[in-house]
Amino acid sequence: MVPFLLEVSDLACRRGGRPVFEHMSFGLAAGELLALTGRNGSGKTTLLRALALLVRPVAGTIRWQGKDVAADPEAWRGRLAWLGHLEGLKGDLTVAENLEVAERLRGRTVPDRVRLLAALATFDLSALADRPVRTLSAGQRRRAALARVVLSDAPVWLLDEPLNALDAPAQAGFRAALGKHLAAGGLAVAATHAELGLAGARALTLGSRE
Repeated sequence: MVPFLLEVSDLACRRGGRPVFEHMSFGLAAGELLALTGRNGSGKTTLLRALALLVRPVAGTIRWQGKDVAADPEAWRGRLAWLGHLEGLKGDLTVAENLEVAERLRGRTVPDRVRLLAALATFDLSALADRPVRTLSAGQRRRAALARVVLSDAPVWLLDEPLNALDAPAQAGFRAALGKHLAAGGLAVAATHAELGLAGARALTLGSRE
């Protein structure tokens, strides 16, 4: 049996005092993608935020390589690349500057220019590298946020509706980048209403409590 890198056991979360989900359990091995599906309000984003330690579960554990991530939250966060509904980009900085800042926040005082240019090229952003983010379209901002995920080199990607605002070429670029990440032994959890288009992806459907 292939060992799990990420194990979630009996996780439960509440929102506004009401249960969102309970007894949530799953495991992911290297190279696996888990697609979270379900209606709006079913808890997909809450589960992602719990995995990122942005919300506190009321029960259950999250383990990485057998160790509870709550014991060393900073080490766990260092293994994550996060993409939320909001891109988290600084509007007055250029696309390239946003990626460079993200790299420095990950402890890389001298960003690797070759890797940065490759991440930009993955999402067809090379010509926009010196444009302030505030001047970009929604789709271009989403592509910049995805380039930041790719650049992070993090083993775990947590993605909330990654295909939002992307046109067909950008969706293809995302699928290629995600496939490469998984082939290298990374793993990903993605909340989505759309087909991610990767063979072998597992699905977890959450039930709405609204």
